[in-house]
Amino acid sequence: MSDAPAPSATKQPVWKECKFEHGFVRGDKVITDIRLRKPKGGELRGLNLQDLMAADVNAILTVLPRISDPIMTVADAESLEADDIAEAGGVITGFFFNSAQRAMIEKLTSTN
Repeated sequence: MSDAPAPSATKQPVWKECKFEHGFVRGDKVITDIRLRKPKGGELRGLNLQDLMAADVNAILTVLPRISDPIMTVADAESLEADDIAEAGGVITGFFFNSAQRAMIEKLTSTN
């Protein structure tokens, strides 16, 4: 038996900002700024992780309504322009990087 503490069941979700170029319409407002939550197992049900990591459009459109704030409907997700889908796909793909991959990306994109 390990002396390590058990993981906290109250761990806060990981959120990332996602800014759309065109957005989607909700009532009389165009929404261009949303937050995406790192998906948990249940939200990935029925999806292939490789499809998400490859930014497969069907996988992105399926998971977006499950992890977005404000909550997107399927129709909202399907109405997105291609560049907005790509933006969401980039944020979603980033959730699957390990710490070494994130560090490498940060190093490659730093402006120093």
